[in-house]
Amino acid sequence: MRHKVAGKKLSRSKDARKALRRNLIKQLFYHERIRTTRAKAQAIRSEAERLITIAKRGNEAGGAAMVHARRVVASRLGTAYIGGGEDDQERINVVNKLFDDIAPRYADRPGGYTRVLKLGPRLSDGAEMVLLELVEE
Repeated sequence: MRHKVAGKKLSRSKDARKALRRNLIKQLFYHERIRTTRAKAQAIRSEAERLITIAKRGNEAGGAAMVHARRVVASRLGTAYIGGGEDDQERINVVNKLFDDIAPRYADRPGGYTRVLKLGPRLSDGAEMVLLELVEE
């Protein structure tokens, strides 16, 4: 029985699930929209919104609170850099993008930073695909 057991296993081990969630959230912040299955989108949506709220509150507080908020977000996302190739010029620090670009955009919004749009079934296995994107403000 799964009484009072939160979260979905997504047919993965604990470490693989953790890596999947981190990578999907980083991709969401990097591209501001991702195409994935409904189950994966539901699994990461609440955590992504929680990280945006932490970034918003850190920006509002400033000083030591902002440094603490950045460290909390960085610890939850793991490696902060994403994108680019061999040269470091094209790589983006996702934590910086979250605090400098994404969080200020939602300064007046009390929540609901993401939306899920249904795309229909995947051709290969029929899995329900969705578009998880950050709401434009």
